[in-house]
Amino acid sequence: MPEGHTIHRLAARHARLFAGRRVHAASPQGRFAEGAARLDGTVLQGTEAYGKHLLHHHAGELTLHVHLGLYGKVTDGAGAPPPPVGQVRLRLTSEGSAAAPGDAHWLDLRGPTACELLTPPEVAALRARLGPDPLRADADPQRAYARIRRSPTPLAALLLDQSVVAGTGLIFVTEALFRAGLAPTLPGRDLTPAGWRDLWADLVALMTLAVERGRIDTVRDAHLPAAMGRAARVDRHGGEVYVYRRPGAPCHVCGTDVSRGELAGRNLYWCATCQARS
Repeated sequence: MPEGHTIHRLAARHARLFAGRRVHAASPQGRFAEGAARLDGTVLQGTEAYGKHLLHHHAGELTLHVHLGLYGKVTDGAGAPPPPVGQVRLRLTSEGSAAAPGDAHWLDLRGPTACELLTPPEVAALRARLGPDPLRADADPQRAYARIRRSPTPLAALLLDQSVVAGTGLIFVTEALFRAGLAPTLPGRDLTPAGWRDLWADLVALMTLAVERGRIDTVRDAHLPAAMGRAARVDRHGGEVYVYRRPGAPCHVCGTDVSRGELAGRNLYWCATCQARS
């Protein structure tokens, strides 16, 4: 499932391509035909990301809500759109602007968990049920810590709970906990206020960097392949990481084999030496 930085990148890109433009909407697959008909001919006023949720705000108080889930994918291009291929839930197209009549674009959405239109109260309810997003300027980290500090639940599970922190997935969570030297099984109530401030600041930094680069890099300069004389990571997720999907491989910091376990049906990765605080 895409983590929050991917959704923020999509929101920014869609704003560049379509914001301020009148868009045409269709559902080649047919499953979003009614919603597409309501969007067709409206002006896209702006976009935003909140955690793993993508919002397109259209004139007339219409908001398109998309959650990609495990299988969702968005593609786009310039000019006339190609013939629909596969199960295209939603296709958006724009005409060129008056200043640049040839500047037309298209967007195809396939396989999302959610593709729906929301009213303003429903958008407010969506935001209310999500925790603070480290990539948003309006995020209140203390709202998340209020949940964490009174919970016996393992810290990794809390950080993966989108109602506690929005946008963090398994990569960001496992890597931020490694960088903080915190065991993923540490009960939330044992995390100190200072520990939370440091952890939140690191999540903000890591996720902001991921938005800029389009991939998740969490390894400090001293542990990069060139500095250590090691091979670069080869993985479909890209980026250099400390423990994520590296079970049995030596820790870049101490050499201990990276551990793998399971928590609430999710794989966890950690270094038993570097993350001894539990």
